[in-house]
Amino acid sequence: MIVDKIKANIPPMTIIPKPKAKSDFIVKGWGKRREENALIYKIPNNKNPKRPYEKGITESEWTLAYNQLKKTGDFTRDWFNENLPACAKEGSCNFTKIGGIFEKLELAKYTSDGIYKKI
Repeated sequence: MIVDKIKANIPPMTIIPKPKAKSDFIVKGWGKRREENALIYKIPNNKNPKRPYEKGITESEWTLAYNQLKKTGDFTRDWFNENLPACAKEGSCNFTKIGGIFEKLELAKYTSDGIYKKI
């Protein structure tokens, strides 16, 4: 199960790779988003750097994204926007955070704008 793999291998303070990022996006830990357990991460707040924003990706969103990657070999922004609308609405950066975690776990590689390919 992808959630177990994330919990075992992505501890708090892990820097999440993001294409074209100028600042670090850092795992905070597990919490709640959309009434479900979720991996929470911090993103820079340019107005107040001491108070970063927090976003999260739920366990069910991780499972759906991973199943898509396994089934088709791709995890794309188009699929993300269509199939994980609440996650997309919270922030488009959630797409690159999912892809970045997949990269950290050596499951996928960022290949071009909006596309992660299964390794």
